[in-house]
Amino acid sequence: MRKATGLVLLGLFGFLLVTAALTWLYVPGQLKKTPLDVDSTTRLAGQGTYLDEPEGPVAATSHSVADPANSDGSTVVFDTFTCVLRNPAGDVPDCLSGKDERTIILSSDRFATDRVTGLAVDAPKADLARPHEGLVNKWPFDPEKRTYAYWDGLLGRAVEATFEDEESVDGVATYRYHVAVDDQPAEITKGIQGNYSTDKTLWVDRTTGAIIDQQEHQVRSLPDGGTALDMRLGFTQDTVAANVASAKETNTQLGLLRIAPLVLLVLALLALAGGVALVRSTAGAPARRRRPQPKTVSLDEMRQGRSA
Repeated sequence: MRKATGLVLLGLFGFLLVTAALTWLYVPGQLKKTPLDVDSTTRLAGQGTYLDEPEGPVAATSHSVADPANSDGSTVVFDTFTCVLRNPAGDVPDCLSGKDERTIILSSDRFATDRVTGLAVDAPKADLARPHEGLVNKWPFDPEKRTYAYWDGLLGRAVEATFEDEESVDGVATYRYHVAVDDQPAEITKGIQGNYSTDKTLWVDRTTGAIIDQQEHQVRSLPDGGTALDMRLGFTQDTVAANVASAKETNTQLGLLRIAPLVLLVLALLALAGGVALVRSTAGAPARRRRPQPKTVSLDEMRQGRSA
């Protein structure tokens, strides 16, 4: 029985050792990838001035959907739809048609990014996405305290996102990055050239690279110097709360994954020690001798023996 138990423990040692190696070398690489089923809605709110109108409430929605049919193991293709609306009564829907008087901006974008680094790449099919550069909708997993190239759709090129500080957003450890564009020539709306400025701050989860919160002041000026758009927008409280909850869940999973190989290795070593001890104990034990069984003598045999 001891030997059988020892052999089972040795087999368990091998299983745990292989599992620890896979958990350390393979599994993190599979989890630290942008999933192919992303379907997220980001809502922003703030104040803005459009043309010669007085300042009033504005709302924006960005809906991003991954296209798994045209993505692959290393690249994910996204479609993003953005609406910026006047929100005088505080009850506008996420998006309206371009004919609605409350609509300020309607835009769409299609791009591809590396599933690990978050950097813009060519789509698996060249005609599927508009060329981009730098980071687009998230930072890489385990971002660094440095400046990143960050895509600006209005300029059609990447700008600098500079690391500023570490901050906690509702219990999530983040890095704060800053983007500044000052009075750059741009197509401020379809067919109209002007100047564009933005001052944007982004709080990025230090593990997943997800953008947890964002605040922006954007100004678009007409060729004659008049203001076409001046707005201050930030993620709504509900959006930040949803981002925080998602980041905490993912970070907990990744945290468990980091300690899992060590736990499995310790269990493997315990199984090895127990298995070796049991097998050796059975190998060194002396063989038990069988005691001779007493011979049974019948009554006739006893009488014959006496008569003899």
